[in-house]
Amino acid sequence: MPNIRPISDLRNSANEISDFCRQTREPVYITRNGTGDMVVLNHEEYERQISLIDLYGKLAVAEQQISDGAEGEDFAEVARQLRERVHGTL
Repeated sequence: MPNIRPISDLRNSANEISDFCRQTREPVYITRNGTGDMVVLNHEEYERQISLIDLYGKLAVAEQQISDGAEGEDFAEVARQLRERVHGTL
């Protein structure tokens, strides 16, 4: 169930809201005059969600490229090249 709080709670209970977001990793929905206004979210969870959005965007581009006929690289070969960069030629 979403945690919905009035905007006055940001002033009166900011630490409580912060603790809730950090402990539960859930957002707190803030209302203003009875309607949705903003969302408060723990910084780590926000960064995680932004990273996921970025990843989904990259996957969508890759899927489109494959649909357009692009060919990928062999995973084993790419992994071998990465290992060589990190550990030197095997």
